[in-house]
Amino acid sequence: QVQLVESGGGLVQAGGSLRLSCAASGSIDSLNAMGWDRQAPGEQRELVATVTGVDNKNYADSVKGRFTISRDYAKNTVYLVMSSLKPEDTGVYSCYATVRRVGSPFYSDYWGQGTQVTVSS
Repeated sequence: QVQLVESGGGLVQAGGSLRLSCAASGSIDSLNAMGWDRQAPGEQRELVATVTGVDNKNYADSVKGRFTISRDYAKNTVYLVMSSLKPEDTGVYSCYATVRRVGSPFYSDYWGQGTQVTVSS
């Protein structure tokens, strides 16, 4: 089993900042990509930021320059620092990890339970 546990969501005013954390644990042999997506009510899920390989980072255009993804490889943890938040950033943020479990030759994606981020205007 692989578990991803997120923390750090909450309510913040527009222009404020939040830091999300997500720790992966369990029978992990190799962890490739980690990232975050979000889903607002009535909207499609949007991939927000990813970090793959040796610190290769990608961001959705909607968050470039405002969000920063980072990863602690020793702790299998990914962080998302969100600054200059806007009401349209509101949604459930979920982390994912592409993991090869111990004893398996394949990589699979695992998801956290999600954490609510609400940005008030």
